[in-house]
Amino acid sequence: MWMYLGLLAALFLGLHNLCKKHAVRNNETYTVLLGTLVAGFLLLLPLFLGSLWQPEYLQQIQLYVTLLSIKEHGYIIIKAMIMAASWVLAYQALKHLPITIVTPIRSAGPFFTFIGAILIYQERPSFWQWIGFFLIILSVFLYSQIGKKEGIIFKSNKWIYAIVAATFLGASSGLYDKFLIQSLNLNPPTLQFWFCTYTMLIIGAIVLYKRNKSIAVKQSFQFRWTIPAVGVLLQMADYFYFKALQDPEALIMLLSAIKRSQILIAVVLGGLLFKEKNKRKKLVPLFGILIGVFLILYSNE
Repeated sequence: MWMYLGLLAALFLGLHNLCKKHAVRNNETYTVLLGTLVAGFLLLLPLFLGSLWQPEYLQQIQLYVTLLSIKEHGYIIIKAMIMAASWVLAYQALKHLPITIVTPIRSAGPFFTFIGAILIYQERPSFWQWIGFFLIILSVFLYSQIGKKEGIIFKSNKWIYAIVAATFLGASSGLYDKFLIQSLNLNPPTLQFWFCTYTMLIIGAIVLYKRNKSIAVKQSFQFRWTIPAVGVLLQMADYFYFKALQDPEALIMLLSAIKRSQILIAVVLGGLLFKEKNKRKKLVPLFGILIGVFLILYSNE
């Protein structure tokens, strides 16, 4: 069941990435990110209020937001800081790079998670899982060669470094999620609500600082319907992802790879909707990544 939940998370993440590309195009990045977090917060707020007023009903439908200790809040704040940094870097990179370049680089996230899962959680991969992960890395390298034809030189483009750093931080957060869900026993609605709240406050402080510093920032923001859509889709993806992690048998390195099947939506539909270059050539490494994901999935059986 946890694998199916992971696939549902991947579906919503793929749609989330498409909306995100539309939301940040020629728009003020930090304010867009804050808008998505506010939308997510408003979606989750009724669960928090309902848990105060009707706790029995919310517990019955498994959407109860539990009370936390100060220490537990501190753990969630750490996650908020990690993901705030990751999102800021990723949104800036997405604004300046094609989605068909950004998404495959992000797909290397499972490799970082893979290493962390071995070192921290002692998860043991099979031979075919090794093959699958290295196939993903090789495919990302092929994307870098295609990116050069679009004027994107990976060694000298600072946005490439930004998306790589964002990917590493995102993978670190994924490893941290397993600790929060399985060791601290936080349920998905609780983790989602407080994580969204703290991240919103962090990004809100950044937006306030930038708006006070530059008038141009205020004038460069345009509201689009995809901004709240990004926040809603992300919360739906996170819910299924955290539900999958609640299963004691769930392996974080496999879940991380399963989530990367979102690239099928992002690369194929994104390439068509945003009319980006070299779509056919990008299909070759795309299939390489998909084969790597499937090797990881089926080698678990």
